[in-house]
Amino acid sequence: MIYVNTPLTPEIREAAAATWGVGGEGERLYGGEESAAYRLDGHVIRVGPEGRPASESEWCHSIARHAAATLPEAVAPLLTPEGTTVVVVAGRPISCWPYVEGSWPDSDVPAQRVAGARLLARLHRTLAAFDPGPRPAPALQESGLYGDPPQDAAELADPDLDRWLAAFHARHPLRHPLHGDYYTGNTLARDGEIVAVLDWDETFVGAPELELAAAALEWGDDRTGPSAEFVAAYHEAGGTATPLDEESLAQLVRHKLRREYAYFHKAVGAGVVHDEEDLEYHQARIALFHRLRP
Repeated sequence: MIYVNTPLTPEIREAAAATWGVGGEGERLYGGEESAAYRLDGHVIRVGPEGRPASESEWCHSIARHAAATLPEAVAPLLTPEGTTVVVVAGRPISCWPYVEGSWPDSDVPAQRVAGARLLARLHRTLAAFDPGPRPAPALQESGLYGDPPQDAAELADPDLDRWLAAFHARHPLRHPLHGDYYTGNTLARDGEIVAVLDWDETFVGAPELELAAAALEWGDDRTGPSAEFVAAYHEAGGTATPLDEESLAQLVRHKLRREYAYFHKAVGAGVVHDEEDLEYHQARIALFHRLRP
């Protein structure tokens, strides 16, 4: 996994101190494919990608703040004195978040996998009635979601999948905000308990079945297919997604894999050079896309 190397510049430090009263040397936290996070004085300063509009980040943050109002694990950004959540420094959205101690949960541990599923179910229930309005810019996951062939993944063209997605969404009209990137790296565990869900940059409004399928892949064996145990635990915890048959689960996972393919090539176009491990993982995910074809 290749993470961004965005520095915590003097200008960002000054903005953090003036806006939220946060200072200190700054410790780069692990992770971040597009945004870099630095721990300062018990808080986290997130430095977003250059050119991302503040309105897009504010929209995503509104969902995090709604979730955090009733879900203790949801980590939301602090407000500025003006009541927003973002300041822009050198074209980058900067936000401040509470620091939560913890480490990534291990999805190979059944108890943590089940806990991740139960938390997702609670998150979906929390977000089910929230209407954030239109997203200022489409999320990555939205391209091709409703049957239009995604132009950024032409090499994985699949008209049958496109038709299936259109028909699926016609039969499943429920839409509500989704986290958008619910995997172990966006959660934290401490003493065996999941204590935080983080990083709301990819949130969007969609069918909860889509996120359930994607999360079941990420919290299962992400090279062989989604975890049936994760899906069962989610439903037992009362998540908003309807039960999925084997074909539906596979096709929704294939949509996720096709979007991953597009993101990989977007990164290549931006100059990212992937190492051998990344390339092997990318090829394994392409193989899974084809293997899961009904």
